[in-house]
Formats: sequence, C-alpha cells, structure tokens
Amino acid sequence: MKTRQVLVNLFQACNGGRSVSQLHSQLFKTGILNDSFFATKLNSLYSKFVSLQAARKVFDETLHPSVHLWNSTLRSYCREKQWEETLRLFHLMLCTAEGAPDNFTIPIALKACAGLRMIELGRVIHGFAKKNDKIGSDLFVGSALVELYSKCGQMGKALKVFEEFPQPDTVLWTSMVTGYQQNNNPEEALTLFSQMVMMDSFVLDPVTLVSVVSACTQLSNVKAGSCVHGLVLRRGFDSDLPLVNSLLNLYAKTGCDKIAANLFSKMPEKDVISWSTMIACNANNEAANEALNLFNEMIERRLEPNSVTVVSALQACVVSRNLEEGKKIHKIAARKHIELEFSVSTTLLDMYMKCSCPDEAVDLFQRLPKKDVVSWVALLSGYAQNGMAYKSMGVFRDMLSDGIQPDAVAVVKILAASSELGIFQQALCLHGYVVRSGFNSNVFVGASLIELYSKCGGLGDAVKLFKGMILRDVVIWSSMIAAYGIHGRGGEALEIFDQMVKNSNIRPNNVTFLSILSACSHAGLVEEGLKIFDMMEHDYQLQPDSEHFGIMVDLLGRIGRLGKAMDIINRMPIPPGPHVWGALLGACRIHHNIEMGEVAAKNLFWLDPTHAGYYILLSNIYAVDGKWDNVAELRTLIKDRGLKKMFGRSMVEVRGEVHSFLAGDRFHPDYQKIYELLRKLEVQMGKEVYIPDLDFLLHDKEAILQF
Repeated sequence: MKTRQVLVNLFQACNGGRSVSQLHSQLFKTGILNDSFFATKLNSLYSKFVSLQAARKVFDETLHPSVHLWNSTLRSYCREKQWEETLRLFHLMLCTAEGAPDNFTIPIALKACAGLRMIELGRVIHGFAKKNDKIGSDLFVGSALVELYSKCGQMGKALKVFEEFPQPDTVLWTSMVTGYQQNNNPEEALTLFSQMVMMDSFVLDPVTLVSVVSACTQLSNVKAGSCVHGLVLRRGFDSDLPLVNSLLNLYAKTGCDKIAANLFSKMPEKDVISWSTMIACNANNEAANEALNLFNEMIERRLEPNSVTVVSALQACVVSRNLEEGKKIHKIAARKHIELEFSVSTTLLDMYMKCSCPDEAVDLFQRLPKKDVVSWVALLSGYAQNGMAYKSMGVFRDMLSDGIQPDAVAVVKILAASSELGIFQQALCLHGYVVRSGFNSNVFVGASLIELYSKCGGLGDAVKLFKGMILRDVVIWSSMIAAYGIHGRGGEALEIFDQMVKNSNIRPNNVTFLSILSACSHAGLVEEGLKIFDMMEHDYQLQPDSEHFGIMVDLLGRIGRLGKAMDIINRMPIPPGPHVWGALLGACRIHHNIEMGEVAAKNLFWLDPTHAGYYILLSNIYAVDGKWDNVAELRTLIKDRGLKKMFGRSMVEVRGEVHSFLAGDRFHPDYQKIYELLRKLEVQMGKEVYIPDLDFLLHDKEAILQF
C-alpha cells in the first residue's frame, strides 16, 4: 500500500518525458504494470510529454484495459484531431471491451464525428446514448450532441437536444450560443445569451463571452459589444487572452481602430492572434505604415507570424505600394514554408501586381503546385491593373484550358479587363459567354457588362441592357450612372440618379455616390457635384472615403479652385491616399501652381515611392517654369531608384482585327504608313491654325523637344 502511494505521488510530480520513462521502468520492476489505474496514468503522461505512439503502446501492452484506459487513449487521439483513428478505436472498444462505453466515452466519439461532419454515425451514437439513462441525461453528452448537430448545420436538432435538459449548465448553454454564432445566426445567439443571464443558476464563463462577442462582431453591433466589454471588466475576465482577442477583433472590424489600438496597448499578454488582428485593423483602415511597423515590431520580438499575419502585412504593402517591405515579407513566408499556401500566394500575387512587378508575380504563379480559380483571377486582374489587359484574355483562355471553371468573381474580372481594351467585338463575345454559362442573372456580372459596353463605345447597348433588367439593385443603378459619366454625359447621369432616388426603393450607397460624383467631374458640373457630396453626408449619413474626397479634389482642380480642393483635403477625417494627392498634383500641373504641387508631390513620394508617374508630373511642372535644376534632380532620382514609367497603350479595332500601339511605336508592320498619315495630319492641322499645347512636354535643359 505504501509503495502504491509513493507511485501516486511520483505520478503527480512527473513533468517531462524523462521522468515518464523512469516511472514506466519503476512500474515494470514492481510488477504492477498491468494495474489499470497506473496504466491509465502512464498512458496520459506519455500522450502529454512524449508522443501519441508511446501512449498507444502502453494501451496495446495492457492485457485487460479498463474503460478509463480506453477513454484516456481515445481522448489523446481526439486532442490531436486524429478523428478517424478515434472512431476506429471507439469501434474496437464496442466490439472487444469488457466494459461498455460510459458518459466520458460518448462525448469523445461525438466530438470525432463533429470533426469529420459524420452526422449519420453521430445519430447512431446519439441513439446508443438515449438507451442508457445515465449517459443520455449527462450534461457533457448533451453538450457534445449540441456541438455535433451545430457543426453539421442542424441547429433545429441541436435545439431539440438542448430542450431535453431541464437544467442546462454553463457548458451546454455555451454550446448552443456558439452553435448559433458559428451558423451565421448571431441574433439568435444574443437572444439565447440574454435568456442565459436571467437564469438563477447562471455562471458567467469567458468561453461563452467569446461567442457572444463574435456574434456582436457579425452584426457590427459595437454598442452590444461594448456592454459585453464592460461585463468582462466587472467580472475580472480582462486577463483572459482569447476573450480579449475577440474584443480586439470586434473593434478592429467595426471601424473602431482607436479603441482597438488602446485595448491592444493595454493588453498584458499578446499572442500571434492579437498581433495579426491589429495589423489587419491598420491595413484595412488605410494605416498601412502603422500595420507594417507593428509587423516589424512583432518580428523583432521574435514572435513567429502565421499565414494570417503574413496575409495582413502583405495587404498593408498593397495599400501603401511598398514593394521593399513586400519582398521582405515574402522571404519570411518562404522561410516558414507558407509562401505556396493559397491565401499567402494569392496575396503575394496581388502585392507584386499592385506594385507594378508582374514578372515576379508570374514567376510565383508558375511555381504554384496547384492553382485554384482565385490564383488565376489574381494573375488575370493583375495584368489589367498593369496596363496589360490584352494578356488577361490569354490568361482566361489558359484557365479554361486547364479545366478551371470560372466563378462569378472571375467573370467580373475578365469583363473588367476587357473593358480596358475597349474592343466592341470582344464585348459581344464575352456577353455571349456570360449567357451560355448562366451568369447573366448575377447582378455584379450584369453591372460589369454595362461597364464593358460603355467603355467599348456601346453606350446604347449598355442602356438597352439596363432597361432589359427586371431586377435592378444598387449595383446596377450605380453602373448605369457610371456609364453615362464615362461618356461625359453628366446630365443623363444626374437624371438616372434622380430616378433611382425618387422612383425606386433603392437607397444609394457609397459606390453610387462615387459614380455620380465622377460623372459630375467628367462633365465639369462643379456646383452639382458639391450638392451631391453634401447630400451624401447630410441626407444619407454616409461617410465619404478617400476615393470620394479624391474625386472632389479632381472636380475642383479641373476648374482651378485649388484652394478649395486643399481645404477638402485638410478636413478629411482619414489620411489622404495617393489618388487624392495625385488628383491635386494633376490639377497643379494644369494650372501651373508649383508651391501646392510640391506639397502634393512630397506626400505622394512618401505614400507611393515607387510610382514613377508622380515624379514625372512634378518634373513637368518644373519644366514649364524653367526650373531645370529641379528637373535634372528628379530625373536622377528616377534613375537611381530604378523607377519606370508605364507606357500608355492604345488599341483600335479595324475589320475585326485589333491593332495595338505604344507611344513612338515602330514595331507595327505598317508603322511607316501610319507615320506618313500622321505627317499629313500635322500639315492639315497647321493649315487650320491649330496650335498644340507644348507646356506639358518634358523638356530637356539643353535641347527643347520640337513637336
């Protein structure tokens, strides 16, 4: 008896693989290795400190394992998410064990069924449990059944199980709340939680609150989430890391970035989830530099990022067009062997394309062992973003040849790429493909077709398509408004907007206002644009984003109201993005405002240092004013940084054949005839007293280029 107690004490003190092996040897020497109690303890310790295989060996060497040893071994497999082996062992137990499964065995088997989504086997085990009153009435079994049915999407069955328990405990309540939340029914999750807190036997648990906060996040209900946060503080749960991470995620995803940052700074403990959430929060709120600073701080603290962290950091690189940081993160991903994971590789493709490095993107794409539709779409849309939409069609054909069926997103992307080419015949072909493939009822595809026709000069076809649509949602209306705007027909765009607001139940959203403001900008309707912008803020309580402000700056800049444009930038509630400062810089070039142009350029060089176009724009402003030293300095900067201006490409469709041209192109087979015609046009223009505007040519200090 004394020896037994000594061994029990030694088991309790065991804290590593070496001590487990020593204990095993001691059991062997004392001859009580087949004692079920010690075999179970030994099995559990081997699983915890050594390996699952070592634990299984103890089980296999025990002649008559007790139900406790069976449960210990089953639990070890379940903990490692080896669901199939868990169920195989459970089946072996049913067939060979001397003792029947108990109320601890059944939850383990049900958890394995839930992991594999094996609903039918789960129902069989459920039937087995109901035949035994002790097992069927066990709260842990009830919680496992609720988890099984909820993970298989059968919340009705889960609720029926829940209602069979007259006095559910916290675990059972939590299983139901979590089930509703994970099945995208956050309203029911919060309703059930409200019922839970009214119960006399209610015991608050951090695990329950994680699901409640997640439900608030799904509903974007900051008010309810803040109330839960207050409850967390009052109950002293603010040191529970998973719970605080869920609160951090709530604030990050509901636009409360300052609250999220404050909470993050006060967290006594942070894990990779905390850092990833905060990096994503900054990346999604146009604070890319802060996101990258956080990522670098995380690396300096020797915290290992996971694929979610890497994706969020890469998205920050996309926003800021920070190629240098993107390449560093790529190296980290490669070192961790996650660069070819779908989420990471797709974001890397997007980053390289957005940073004007299509060659690196193509190299990565070709190394992918398996390409899904998302990978193909990233390459396809990336070419279009880099002014190579003509290559997008080739990628689309290769995707189809590879047996990849495009989804609605892929179709929208190829339509958008085709719209950059402006080839009407291609638009007709793609429209036919859309109809044959059954995508014509998709509103986003319909909106993209309207955009495609309008950009191919087929405004009439776009209008016909719009009028033929039975169901018009806000996406369709916005596309039609944008179509009129593209053709400079601001009046018709305003009429369509007026019809939408007054004669339909559709409420304009941020994209609608982006379309109508853009239409006003293209048509020079300044006063109308200002009224629309005011309507957006005050009548519809919509918060303008960086793109809306960019269009307003462009609208005012076109007519020379640069001071008013700068006022709009100064009152922006969010940091101005590159397109905002870019619009101001373009206006400064038109109206020869060097001082304000330098301010805009300074911000652009900080926000998007790899965009050669901004350097060239400022250089043009200096050239017009004869500041040749500044021009030379900028040219040197462009050369030293290896920046390249993306050449403009023109395309024209003649007799069903597409002809492509670059500025100064001499590769076209008929280039001599083309330049001969150009010279004739120059002569004709001279006769009609046309005076070209030479101000914006990039002059050289020693030799001014002649027209």
